[in-house]
Amino acid sequence: MNAEKSDFVPIYDSLVAEHGDVPAEAREAAEEIQREAAEALDWSTVRGG
Repeated sequence: MNAEKSDFVPIYDSLVAEHGDVPAEAREAAEEIQREAAEALDWSTVRGG
């Protein structure tokens, strides 16, 4: 059975309608965590004594 990507779109659309776009939400959360981690680990503003 050779299913093309377009065959899955209606299934994905119905899952998004039912549960929300979980992959997009996870991606956004990961990007936010990466930004926060980069800010927390940014030592460029620390000056030596």
